[in-house]
Amino acid sequence: MKVLGISAYYHDSAAALLVDGEIVAAAHEERFTRKKHDASFPRNAVEFCLDYGGLTLSRLDCIIFYDKPILKFERLLETYYACAPKGFKSFLSAIPVWIKEKLFLRKLIHDELAQIAQIDGYDKDKIKLLFSEHHLSHAASAFFPSPFDEAAILTIDGVGEWATASISHGKGGNITMLKEMKFPHSLGLLYSAFTYYLGFKVNSGEYKLMGLAPYGRHGSQEVKKYMDIIYGNIIELKDDGSVWLNQDLFRYASALTMVDDQKWAGLFGFPRRLPEGEIQQCHCDVALAIQQITEDSVIKMGKTARQLTGSKNLAMAGGVALNCVANTRLALAGVFENIWVQPAAGDAGGALGAAYAAHYMYGEAQRTQIGAVNIAHDAMQGTYLGPEFSALDIGKTARRYNAPYTYYDDFDTVVAKTAEMLSLGKVIGWFQGKMEWGPRSLGNRSIIGDARDTDMQKRLNLKIKFRESFRPFAPSVLFEDISEYFTTKTPSPYMLFVADVVSTRTNPRPDNYNQLSIKEKLYHVRSDLPAITHLDYSARIQSVHKETNPRYHQLISKFKEITGYGVIVNTSFNVRGEPIVCTPEDAYRCFMRTEMDYLVMGNFIFDKKDQSLWQEERDWKEEFGLD
Repeated sequence: MKVLGISAYYHDSAAALLVDGEIVAAAHEERFTRKKHDASFPRNAVEFCLDYGGLTLSRLDCIIFYDKPILKFERLLETYYACAPKGFKSFLSAIPVWIKEKLFLRKLIHDELAQIAQIDGYDKDKIKLLFSEHHLSHAASAFFPSPFDEAAILTIDGVGEWATASISHGKGGNITMLKEMKFPHSLGLLYSAFTYYLGFKVNSGEYKLMGLAPYGRHGSQEVKKYMDIIYGNIIELKDDGSVWLNQDLFRYASALTMVDDQKWAGLFGFPRRLPEGEIQQCHCDVALAIQQITEDSVIKMGKTARQLTGSKNLAMAGGVALNCVANTRLALAGVFENIWVQPAAGDAGGALGAAYAAHYMYGEAQRTQIGAVNIAHDAMQGTYLGPEFSALDIGKTARRYNAPYTYYDDFDTVVAKTAEMLSLGKVIGWFQGKMEWGPRSLGNRSIIGDARDTDMQKRLNLKIKFRESFRPFAPSVLFEDISEYFTTKTPSPYMLFVADVVSTRTNPRPDNYNQLSIKEKLYHVRSDLPAITHLDYSARIQSVHKETNPRYHQLISKFKEITGYGVIVNTSFNVRGEPIVCTPEDAYRCFMRTEMDYLVMGNFIFDKKDQSLWQEERDWKEEFGLD
């Protein structure tokens, strides 16, 4: 059975191809169009998946879209009716688009597919086009590729059609929905509201909010005060983990913004922070308050899922499942023995989940019995599911830009030279094999550096990524060495869990720590791995496994031979506001726009000192706005 899954028209459009239940290819549209969170029909991603699978549209058994637009339209109409006369401006903005396009999504999709199929023809009457419910797509993306025969499934996001969170039970080839939380009450929208109020971009900057939270003063009266304000005025947290939101303070249901800025300023005592405005201690304390409340809600939802299903396993998806700190608190709470999170947990992952739902639940395929649970062995192939490029492709890019390079026949030599450059404090663009699926770079489209370097975090943020200085960086660590550096032995191949740096490697905080400025806290050397140790002594870990990424594993192993450390810094290969690079040309342009020292693509090594002066035709910082 050959199934193409599609997500589109909200944010993070994507496509995924399954053949007989195996993932053949999957990709985000933004990687091709270079538009961050591109919501357009994923034409490039669909063409890539079909090409990689050696298929045409006419050979597919079905195509499935990740949600049901009619139900979403019903929700919009009912919401505007309930809010009237408020929301008239938003109504005038949204409804014409729905009437013109989204309400007739079946025709729109057929028209887009016909454009792709011009060469081999397209007969819409012979193409089976299905629509999955949004949270079923999320649930299927979490359960079916997981290492579990059966599991509780928890999905939490902003909103799908009506559902904003759901609990279901996966067993064999079936998923049974058990409980839902419905719009306008939403943990995801609550977190996005604080993302907006603290000056970050909704549907993009939530991970910044999570990264800002450790700068809050844990256990302080200020954080407690803000939590009391939130619980006393904004939300009610129920015993089952669901939240009730005071709609008098929010505007996402009736307007073109998230909250009532004036009312929130009255509650918190300071106005909304403007994008790129100065970050003050009050912003950090509020970030910590909402992060802790989010974690409390997720733990309660997890306990409810355990009670409803009786399962010792949990699979997670939805945008909130990208909150690795909340995932870790749930894991440490001991509610489940095993937790697995879909690496593309957001809407892009809905394309894959919809394809899985069609394969197992519509096609009634039988799921192979998995047996013993191994968290590191799932069906995601390490998420390396996107385009890959040959030496010929890389050579063509070098010739196009007249770019000097050194080519090595032996990849062992490439690894040895790269590891040596890392040990000398160089920053390297690392471009190998298939592009990752999901929002994280996991060693194929990565910028890498030495985690021991005290200036590495500052240099990466300001001179390479051109982003806020407070943002932390993740370590890539050899799985077999993980417990030497971090307080965990559990695999974390997708950067979706955190762990503390082991105490033997840490330095104590100074006595006047709480009186220090944010910048002074940032540059206090907290451990012998300062580039990846966050303010709370934690790190968002990527465990690197030889089975799924032998080249990256080989590089870190060589670095360990030289330095004694089996861990390096890994951040996504892009600048702020830009999607992760896809092609050799994307990689070379990003390399030349930044202060990276070397670019390693396949067996090619490009030295910045040898390159010609980069002539920019337009301001790329205008091209890629704030993310």
